[in-house]
Amino acid sequence: MRLQLLDYGLTIVHLLIIGINLFAWIWPRMRRFHLWVVGITLFCWLFLGIWYGIGYCPVTEWQWQVKEQLGEHHLPNSFVKYHLDRITGQDIPDNIVDFITLGSFLLAIVCAIKVNFFSAQKIR
Repeated sequence: MRLQLLDYGLTIVHLLIIGINLFAWIWPRMRRFHLWVVGITLFCWLFLGIWYGIGYCPVTEWQWQVKEQLGEHHLPNSFVKYHLDRITGQDIPDNIVDFITLGSFLLAIVCAIKVNFFSAQKIR
């Protein structure tokens, strides 16, 4: 029961991080926080990725450890892929999920740069 709650909690953390990365730039009061979260995400994906593989996410690693203790095995590298496969009932190719994930993330960064540095409502 405790592991299941931890699994649900980590899923919520993941969804919050994804939501912040993709959408927090929209609200002026969240913009500075958004830049921090995006920076931490990039640090994990790229810098920690040197040792663990590009796109590395420590939250995914922790959650996969919990899922393995719950009896799930052969988990994909990506939290997003795991849930897209479950939602659609399909085995979506890794490269497509990675492309959509990276593309969405980069689009959010471009939007954040525009609103933070090239608009009337800059970071406070």
